[in-house]
Amino acid sequence: MIRKLIKRNLLQLLLFLLAIGGCSTGKQVATKGNKSLTETIEQRFKHASTQYKLLMEELPEDKLPKTYVKANNFLETSGSDWWTSGFYPGTLWALFEETNDSVLLKEARRTLKLLAKQQTNDKLADLGAIMYNSFGTAMKIDPQVSYQKTLVASAKTLMKRYNAKVKAIRSWDTRQNDKEFVVVIDHLMNLELLFWATHATGDSAYYKAACNEAETIWKNHIRPDYSTCQIVTFDTKTGKVKHKRNAQGYNDESCWARGQAWALYGFTVLYRETSNPTYLNYAEHIAEYILNEPNLPKDKVPYWDFNAPDIPNTYRDASAAAIMSAAFLELSGYSTNNGKTYFKAGEAMLETLASPEYTALLGANGGFILMHGAGYIPVMAEVDVPLPYADYYYIQALKRYKMLTMNSSNLNASFRYP
Repeated sequence: MIRKLIKRNLLQLLLFLLAIGGCSTGKQVATKGNKSLTETIEQRFKHASTQYKLLMEELPEDKLPKTYVKANNFLETSGSDWWTSGFYPGTLWALFEETNDSVLLKEARRTLKLLAKQQTNDKLADLGAIMYNSFGTAMKIDPQVSYQKTLVASAKTLMKRYNAKVKAIRSWDTRQNDKEFVVVIDHLMNLELLFWATHATGDSAYYKAACNEAETIWKNHIRPDYSTCQIVTFDTKTGKVKHKRNAQGYNDESCWARGQAWALYGFTVLYRETSNPTYLNYAEHIAEYILNEPNLPKDKVPYWDFNAPDIPNTYRDASAAAIMSAAFLELSGYSTNNGKTYFKAGEAMLETLASPEYTALLGANGGFILMHGAGYIPVMAEVDVPLPYADYYYIQALKRYKMLTMNSSNLNASFRYP
């Protein structure tokens, strides 16, 4: 206990020294882009790293961070089987790559050990996102045979949930699995693991399953105006649609902002992995819906649902903005006609997130980086709080912005497998 207090006091001293040193005099690393971002981008990585060092000091050894409740100074955690468990390790790896900080590396490796046991958990529908965001990120930075074996095993396990009739991976188990098959738009984020698995093993079954799920989601979750529905339930035996609904949106006809973000990111990944222009077309349609939505604020951080009736007096969602920013920045490198528009959108979102309005002060926010995430508003769960996936995609967006503004000739190269 005394040792922990000493460490905490040393961290607080470091935070104080960083604060009085000022965060407004960062090193310029870019030749184009928004000056307020490019001139301080390295300082933002340092800020994020310092926050995560504070967060790791408060984290129980067998848990992963879920959120922080400021009102009672409570760090809420989860086990390795919770859907957000891969984001914290993934963020640590990304920050280590930028800072070369051995403390972050040690923690990143430690948390992978917590997740490894999930590689055979066929009840875990989020397995692709959990394992790829963590082990997949690690493979890009510090490739290890053990990481590769874990990822391959995870992909095999995830495929056990695939249904050839529905042409998708089962998102949620129900009491009537034999009659109903639930697919949620969130689980587009599983598909990167399947594409990786085909690359690693040469087995095209993973690739085909990923593309099949994408088509199932496009046909059933994407509306004619290119807004999204979160949940579609199919008949398990026939593959026909039984009903559609939004659990985390305002109502079944509204457009939940994070669902739209998942769709933008997911179809951008699909184009990256397949070079199929159809997926680029899908991503661009989804992007245009976001940018033309009348209720998108000028600062580009969306309200939790684009159709919430109490706009503008309702919650923003930093997590949706972070996901969108990362996706827009990647998409800008693929789109011939709209690249500049998408870059500016991703940049605007990132600039807002990097501002004091959304980025926590050093030492605050329980160690998380971003504030004002919106988890599950309809049931008032995780409301206006930090979220690990918001941090993950924020750091990813920062990294992509840095590459783009340094005149990287091929952003796509940053996604290639080791």
